[in-house]
Amino acid sequence: MTTAILEMRKITKTFPGVKALENVNLRVQEGEIHALIGENGAGKSTLMKVLSGVYPHGTYEGDILFKDEVCEFKDIKQSENKGIVIIHQELALVPQLTIAENIFLGNEQARRGIINWNETIVRTRELLQLVGLNESPNTPIAEIGVGKQQLVEIAKAISKQVKLLILDEPTAALNEDDSENLLNLLLEFKKQGITSVLISHKLNEITRVADSITILRDGKSIETLDMKKDNVTEDRIIKGMVGRELTNRYPEHTPRLGDLFFEVNNWNVYHPVLADRKVIDNCSFEVRRGEIVGIAGLMGSGRTELAMSLFGQSYGRRISGEIRKDGKQLHLKSITQAIKEGIAYVTEDRKEYGLILNEDIKRNTTLAAMNKISKWFVINDNQEIIVAEDFRKKLNIKAPSILQKTGNLSGGNQQKVVLSKWIFSGPDLLILDEPTRGIDVGAKYEIYSIINELADSGKGILMISSELPELLGMCDRIYVMSEGRFTGEIERENATQEALMRLMTKSRGKIQDEHHN
Repeated sequence: MTTAILEMRKITKTFPGVKALENVNLRVQEGEIHALIGENGAGKSTLMKVLSGVYPHGTYEGDILFKDEVCEFKDIKQSENKGIVIIHQELALVPQLTIAENIFLGNEQARRGIINWNETIVRTRELLQLVGLNESPNTPIAEIGVGKQQLVEIAKAISKQVKLLILDEPTAALNEDDSENLLNLLLEFKKQGITSVLISHKLNEITRVADSITILRDGKSIETLDMKKDNVTEDRIIKGMVGRELTNRYPEHTPRLGDLFFEVNNWNVYHPVLADRKVIDNCSFEVRRGEIVGIAGLMGSGRTELAMSLFGQSYGRRISGEIRKDGKQLHLKSITQAIKEGIAYVTEDRKEYGLILNEDIKRNTTLAAMNKISKWFVINDNQEIIVAEDFRKKLNIKAPSILQKTGNLSGGNQQKVVLSKWIFSGPDLLILDEPTRGIDVGAKYEIYSIINELADSGKGILMISSELPELLGMCDRIYVMSEGRFTGEIERENATQEALMRLMTKSRGKIQDEHHN
């Protein structure tokens, strides 16, 4: 009979105006992969922060038992000393430091106060190989994307003597291949006797690797399912999460395509640091009013770099090419100019670039278009309140009031605030970069509905996503990128995951050969 490595009993955690957890129970068996799932705001991350000491003993009610010992962690260091290591959804890396320095920050490979850099580099290479990240240990964190940064976080976590590994949305920023490598890594850890708690909204991952599942809903533990005994399916999990059947993952939508209004021709972008490295190579595409256009590609294909370079040249150097809107050529040298010309960009990293987390919903909602609620540089507070309250209702943002800090909201509700901000700016073209990353199925459906409504109002949507089913379920047309180039364009009726993957994995050499032939 297996024994429990962890028991959390009647955990209750309250924030001002919000009861995040109410009498939650969690029991994790030693050596298993235990999935913790629920909608955004269900309390998953809060529960794990209680466990790891981020929320110290005394700030919550209930008991924690680890290996039958009552634990009262005052900080994260105490929980790590017991072998409990958590990888948070919010990345905690120092951009200016290298990968090696970040991995061993606070856990330096040193003797008598002197760091052994040879040992640090060798150990870092081993860890990077383990997580499937092909980067130099000396690469600064600022020079790699959010997906690779997540892998560095995982390498940092497994560098410690871990007995219970907690992963909060570890594959949210990863492509399919990297996600697969990580899941295989968890299974390998399991063979080595390491217990894992996996928080994920990707149900196919849960059903593949989890031994048991605990479902949270509205801050309460609903049930724990044994994957083998209870014949668990994705539909069964969804019903537990949302309290109802969710038969269609994507809302039905009939596109109302208008005139061609946005064109990009022969777009080229060079790396901001490596002067000779061409990141975007001669890309051209177009968007019609009312059209949802997808961009598919593996990590490193240049999707985000393309979007950011178009948005007021917020990425890259030596940018060349042509942008036309309604036949008029645009020269967008800044984000302010892009916004004035009716272009909005919802970033893939909402916490770092999309929101001011210590500001409230009200201020974040109006941030991109403050001229609309101000006169002579003075903000009209009443008007700002009306605007923010209107978006809170329209987008169903779950918060006690518009004065709630966005940092205290769930991922799904934070994303709705970001969407509110850019919708309020009144764009004609809305660029969505991973719009549902780290969001549960219920909140995804709501955001898909918002996207469809925006398209129906005549706006053009450019949608980047690592989830191929999402692109297939939402887009009228899909462009595919590989190594900084477009390798194909597929209409909705001809689009399949296989066709997209074939174009996503096409190398630059093959593209050039086909061009010459």
